[in-house]
Amino acid sequence: MKLISWNVNGIRAAMKKGFAESIHKVNPDVLCLQETKAHQDDVDAMMHGYHHIWNSAEKKGYAGTAVFSKVKPLTVAYGIGIAEHDKEGRVITLEYDDFYVVNAYVPNSKRGLFRLPYRKTWDHEFTQYLKKLDAQKPVIVCGDLNVAHTPLDIANPAPNYNKTAGFTQQEIDGFSHLLSQGFIDTFREFNKAPGQYTWWGMWNNLRARNIGWRIDYFLISKRLRPRLHSAFILPYIMGSDHCPVGIEIQN
Repeated sequence: MKLISWNVNGIRAAMKKGFAESIHKVNPDVLCLQETKAHQDDVDAMMHGYHHIWNSAEKKGYAGTAVFSKVKPLTVAYGIGIAEHDKEGRVITLEYDDFYVVNAYVPNSKRGLFRLPYRKTWDHEFTQYLKKLDAQKPVIVCGDLNVAHTPLDIANPAPNYNKTAGFTQQEIDGFSHLLSQGFIDTFREFNKAPGQYTWWGMWNNLRARNIGWRIDYFLISKRLRPRLHSAFILPYIMGSDHCPVGIEIQN
């Protein structure tokens, strides 16, 4: 089973930049999108042969998530059950026979870190939500988690540390705490090399120079590790300032 996650930075814009062709080649069983910036009715017909699940923000043209699944999920849940967090369309949870898939677009702390206190609350309550799911059956968490976990995950760690959203000690600690609750960063199970990024700023030719951040992840419950066949980044797929990431899970 191949699962792909991609922050598309606007699904309508991505569809004009080869989205359909790229996804057709990758051929995922489950596709999780973040930052869709649209409601389902805003988008032309797409992803034929998949079940469509959308969670759009109340605010037009902002945030939002979507999942496309070849297999019909047993249940679908939107958000994490806390009104403060759920108005921005940031989480979709799909239940399958033997695991949950959680698609998440974690809030950015923003320039000047003015949203960092909110991010701390989010990280705590999102982790609690995942722990409750994990108590029922294993969990696969994917999405733009908006944190570079270690200096290995960012091209220029020193000038960004504790100054730039996504690389503050508070955000790093929040991610470390999530992993400590029984989750694995799948990509680092297979690849511990530097220079492996999933987001590049859209200025100064940063993507071509590979000056980026790894902020898009697949995490899994530790007890799913024997079934994890591969984890990968697809930096050659264009159409967004992020690239897709993925895993393959054995049945």
